[in-house]
Amino acid sequence: MKNIKGSLLLLLTAIIWGTAFVSQKLGMNYIEPFTFGASRFLLGALTLIPVILIFDKANSKKKGSEKSINSSFKNRDLIVGGILCGCALFFGASFQQFGIVHTTAGKAGFITALYMVLVPIIGMFMGRKTDLFTWLGVVIAVIGLYLLSIKEGFSMGKGDAIVLIGTVFWALHIIIVDRFVNKVDGVKLSCIQFLTAGTLSLIASFIAEEPKISEIIDCAGPILYSAVLSVGVAYTLQIIGQKYTNPTLASIIMSLESVFSAISGALYLKESMLAREIFGCILVFIAVIIAQINPKEIINAIKNREKAVE
Repeated sequence: MKNIKGSLLLLLTAIIWGTAFVSQKLGMNYIEPFTFGASRFLLGALTLIPVILIFDKANSKKKGSEKSINSSFKNRDLIVGGILCGCALFFGASFQQFGIVHTTAGKAGFITALYMVLVPIIGMFMGRKTDLFTWLGVVIAVIGLYLLSIKEGFSMGKGDAIVLIGTVFWALHIIIVDRFVNKVDGVKLSCIQFLTAGTLSLIASFIAEEPKISEIIDCAGPILYSAVLSVGVAYTLQIIGQKYTNPTLASIIMSLESVFSAISGALYLKESMLAREIFGCILVFIAVIIAQINPKEIINAIKNREKAVE
């Protein structure tokens, strides 16, 4: 029952993240990319504070500890990890936000999902082993990206290219998170990363744009959805859902974010794709799944299920 509960929570997370591409696209009708990022991330950091307080209170009761939230934030790994994650998040989100102005929410979702294929490739240069499944995923991903974004004359649309550059930073973000998440509290790490990304976005907005309070208020809907639901609610659901779900299954369910971005783009923005682009999306999704498959983990999961049945 807990496995089903975890899977449903992760599915809801994927739906929220996927539909958030629509709110990002709509947000560009009111304000510019850096201003949107600053509003989204700073508000997102604030929404995580109540979550941190609730989790801290629950943990203190379990451990019989009265450790304060302030002392937790003095952890060096937490601060360094949060800032590094925030820098990667800032660049990834900024490229995505600028790119989505010139492409569809659906295509942006699938191109962004390619970071899951890039993570093991970048990890290879850090001394990690890359298995055959990953290389197969890379090949399929390249074919899918070609069908999805490459036009006649072997050129790529401006928006698709910008989103693709951001994918590199999303992959780096995952690698940095992986290095620090087991050393510190995950929600607090996320709060600091959003605060960092929001601060960098705010600085960039004053340098490159002209943020206006009136325009930000007009963009309240897309900002609130991207900040409160996509950050505060979805991130909390992800943490709870992953506690009860097999890691491989959890990754696959959350990969559905790209599928929901395309569905929501078609429903709310009336976006459409050519047959070639749809086939490219399918290949990208297959590549993402293959790149996350751990054969040993799947075999062990099957064996454990058989034992449970017996």
